[in-house]
Amino acid sequence: MEKAAFERWLESVSTSFLALSDQQRNQSLDHLISLSGAAQLRHLSNGLEALLKRDFLRLLPLELAFYLLRWLDPQTLLTCCLVCKQWNKVINACTEVWQSVCRDLGWRIDESIQDAVHWKGVYLKAKLRMKQLREEDAFETSSLIGHSARVYALYYRDGLLCTGSDDLSAKLWDVRTGQCVYGIQTHTCATVKFDEQKLVTGSFDNTIACWEWSTGAKIQQFRGHTGAGWCQALSANGTKKIIFSIDYNDELDTLVSGSADFTVKVWSLSAGTCVNTLTGHTEWVTKVHLQKCQVESMMHSPGDYILLSVDKYEIKVWPIGCEINCKCLKTLSVSEDRSVCLQPRLQFDGRYIVCCSDLGIYQWDFASFDVIRVIKPQQEPSSLSLLGFGDVFALLFDNHHLHVMDLRTEVTVGRWPLPAYRKSKRGSSFLPGVTSWLNGLDGKNDAGLVFATSMPDHSIHLVLWRENG
Repeated sequence: MEKAAFERWLESVSTSFLALSDQQRNQSLDHLISLSGAAQLRHLSNGLEALLKRDFLRLLPLELAFYLLRWLDPQTLLTCCLVCKQWNKVINACTEVWQSVCRDLGWRIDESIQDAVHWKGVYLKAKLRMKQLREEDAFETSSLIGHSARVYALYYRDGLLCTGSDDLSAKLWDVRTGQCVYGIQTHTCATVKFDEQKLVTGSFDNTIACWEWSTGAKIQQFRGHTGAGWCQALSANGTKKIIFSIDYNDELDTLVSGSADFTVKVWSLSAGTCVNTLTGHTEWVTKVHLQKCQVESMMHSPGDYILLSVDKYEIKVWPIGCEINCKCLKTLSVSEDRSVCLQPRLQFDGRYIVCCSDLGIYQWDFASFDVIRVIKPQQEPSSLSLLGFGDVFALLFDNHHLHVMDLRTEVTVGRWPLPAYRKSKRGSSFLPGVTSWLNGLDGKNDAGLVFATSMPDHSIHLVLWRENG
C-alpha cells in the first residue's frame, strides 16, 4: 500500500476506533494482537513499557521526590537504591531522609554534616548496632585482677577506672588495656573520686583523705564526721561509722561528703577545714552530688552551683557558696508517709533530677521541682537499679542483666547477662562507664566501658562495647 493510501486508511481506522466503546476497543485490540507476528509483539512490548512504567523519580522535581521518599521505611529505601543508577543517585542525595532514619534509631544528628552518603553509612552501622543490642551481642566482658580483699569503691572517667579496697590500697586501671597505671597505699575505701593529679577517698574510719598519684603521699586529711551511734554501718574492725559519698570541685575549692551520721559536710579542699555542716537528714546520707545549674527559677540561676544529698527517703537541694546560714532550698520525695524508698543512684545534669525508687524511675524538672515523668519498667521496678539516664536511652540493671531502655518508647531494646556480682545497697561497688551514648549514639561513643562491678573474688567485672563491624 502506498504511503498516501496507508495514511488515509489509518486515519479512517483511528476515527472508527475512537467511536467504539471501551469493550469494543478491547476486543479490537485482542483481535489485532492475535494476528500479529513476533516483530509486532516485540514492538508492542517496548512501547507499552515506556508508557506504563514511568520513572516518577526522574520526572518529578527533586524537592517533591525527596518529600515522597520520607514516607518510605529504611529497608524500602535500601531496596529502591537497587532499582537503577538514577534512583540510587536521587536517594543517596536526600540528606534529610537518612538523617531521619538515623534519628529514629536513637542516633545523635550533627546538622552541620549535609552529606547524605555519610548518613546512609551511619544508618547501616546504627542498624547493625541496634540488632546487636536486641540479640545480646553488643557487648563483651573482661576482668581486672589485683586486689587481695573486697573492692567496695569504684569511680570512672576518661578511660580510667579507680578501685578502692579493704586491702588498704587504691588502684588506677586503664580499661582499654586492663593494666594497672598506679597503685597507692590508703585507708579502707568506701568511696573514691580522682583527677589527673589527685585521689580523694572516703573511708570506713570516718575520715576523708586526699592523695597524690605520682608519689602516693597523703596531702590532706578531713576529720569531722562522727560515729553514727546506733546505725549498723560496720567497717572491717566493727566501728559504726562510714563516709558513703564524696564529691569535689577545684574551681570552688570545695569538697562535700555524706555520712552515716545523717549530715552533709562542706570542706575547704585546699585547707582541709570544715566550712559548714548541713543537717536535716534523718537517715544515712548515701549520695552527694555537686553540679552547676543550667536552668532559671526563683531559687537559682544558670551557672549557680548546687549540692544534692540523698538519704533513704528524701533528696535535699542546697545552694553552694552560702557557707553561713546555708538552708535547704527544696526537699523531694516520692511518698509523704515514707512508704517508698529511694535508691542512692541519683543523677543530676543541671536540668533534671533522676532517681530510681521502688515504684519506678522518677524525673524532676529542676526549674519547677515538679515530677515530669515516672517510668515503670517492664520488670518489677523494685528489682531494677538506675545506672544512667540520658535524652534517648537509660541504662538499668538487676541481679541478672544489664538493660538498655529506649526512653522514647520506655521499651527495653537490649540486655546483657551479668555474673553473680557483689551486692551493695549503697551503690558504690558498681557504676556505668561512658554515658554520652545515653543522649544518642553517634558511631563513636558506643565504645569503651559500659559497666563495672566488684566480684566476690575481689576482681572487677567489666562490660565493654564490642567493636561495631
